[in-house]
Amino acid sequence: VAIVGAGVSGLTATKCCLDEGLEPTCFEQSQDIGGVWRYTEHIEAGRPSLYPSVISNTSKEMSAFSDFPFPEDFPVFLPNAQLLEYLQCYAEHFSLREHIRLGTTVVSIRKHPDFATTGQWNVVTEAGGKQTSHVFDAVMVCSGNFSEPSLPLHCFPGIERFRGQYFHSRQYKHPDVFQGKHVLVVGMGNSGVDIAVEASRVAAKVTISTTRGSWLLSRVFEHGYPWDMVLNTRLMTLIKTNLPRPLSWWLINYKLNQRFNHENYGLQPEKRYFLPVLNDDLPSYILTGRITIRTGVKEFKDNSVVFHNCPEEEPIDIVVFCTGYNVSFPFLEESVIRVENKHASLYKYVFPTHLQKPTLAVLGLIKPLGGVMPVAEMQARWVSRVFKGRGANVSPPVSQNGAQTGHVLFGLTFDEVLKTEWLVYLDTLASFIGAKPSVLGLLCTDPWLALTVFFGPCSPYQYRLGGPGRWEGARQAILTQWDRVLKPTRTRVSAGSSSSF
Repeated sequence: VAIVGAGVSGLTATKCCLDEGLEPTCFEQSQDIGGVWRYTEHIEAGRPSLYPSVISNTSKEMSAFSDFPFPEDFPVFLPNAQLLEYLQCYAEHFSLREHIRLGTTVVSIRKHPDFATTGQWNVVTEAGGKQTSHVFDAVMVCSGNFSEPSLPLHCFPGIERFRGQYFHSRQYKHPDVFQGKHVLVVGMGNSGVDIAVEASRVAAKVTISTTRGSWLLSRVFEHGYPWDMVLNTRLMTLIKTNLPRPLSWWLINYKLNQRFNHENYGLQPEKRYFLPVLNDDLPSYILTGRITIRTGVKEFKDNSVVFHNCPEEEPIDIVVFCTGYNVSFPFLEESVIRVENKHASLYKYVFPTHLQKPTLAVLGLIKPLGGVMPVAEMQARWVSRVFKGRGANVSPPVSQNGAQTGHVLFGLTFDEVLKTEWLVYLDTLASFIGAKPSVLGLLCTDPWLALTVFFGPCSPYQYRLGGPGRWEGARQAILTQWDRVLKPTRTRVSAGSSSSF
């Protein structure tokens, strides 16, 4: 099996292939593993880039691989350096490095002449200026979606005459560039808000331009617990998925507005189901005047900008375009994965819907409201079993009129929230491989564990309680998850305080 990329998805794909008795070869174009989480001061062509202050948006217990918990002394939300350390420990623990070829770029992946019969692929790689051809029985594409920045300058009239500096967020590293400047951040995703907050500490003024607005979540949720350990539970998901959709979204909107009224802060999204942004500082920075929220850009002028519904010009020195990334597979023929307007036709976000043989899969190309690492791992567990011949049907179901269904619901979209819940998606894939936990079954054999699984956070260890890849430590990991959350925070315990969470 050829695996493209040694980031989060590539590492877990390599491990899952080994678990199934397959022979993986992972190709990584850079000089080390880690993908987007490996910080470099200089931007490298063809690989993700991040700024040194990046912190994970999901907590460690909800982000761990299902048979490899984070160390208990790691912080609840991880700086990029410690998340990289975790990935390196994962690779060492499961002896993955011997299957990874560093400094090797995948140049092309093409169907073998007898693909219709064998499902094989011709893979051409390049290392040290020398190209090598290989034949693989299957391919896992784990190259991510943070390498090709989307910079639609044609959507911003007057940008060609703007005399200030502008760049895509991929080029951002340190806030020094904003010292004493008037800064405009275009776009309000996680990167946009993070950069605006950092810039506001040194800039003269920071403005965020957002056409659609956004919900805002804090990492610190009810009673000070991590947001995802409160929201991503089986009970909460059962309630949300069984209520009528209007009522469900009304409750979610009500919950998101409890901390502050988004409309009063200029953040109210146009559509109620937009994926929230994670940031702890933005509301207070708006209150203190450090950051101003504006509508979309109408026009740039020499040294200023005009916003829609606001006739006054605002002086601007620097513009940061936080406009996302394009989905791109330069090493694949266009016919293999069709991408249009950031959408790809992938069954369950994984398998191209039109291939004669299910021997190519895409991992990690998903943006759920929850940990990406457990999702990538579950995808890899499913895919590796399909490649081994043990998986479920990977073709979308066919309706009465002959049209394929399923890949529409689970199609790819980066601008809107998934049309399914994070937990529902994990359960769906887990059911394909027989790893979905049975709460009723556990209730008969292990009531305390059953209650923890249902009412508590849906931590990834739940998917190692049974089925293929069962892990003996799963039960203990679930029952001690709150201990690992509290370990790095309860560094001062007063006399007589409770030890429970």
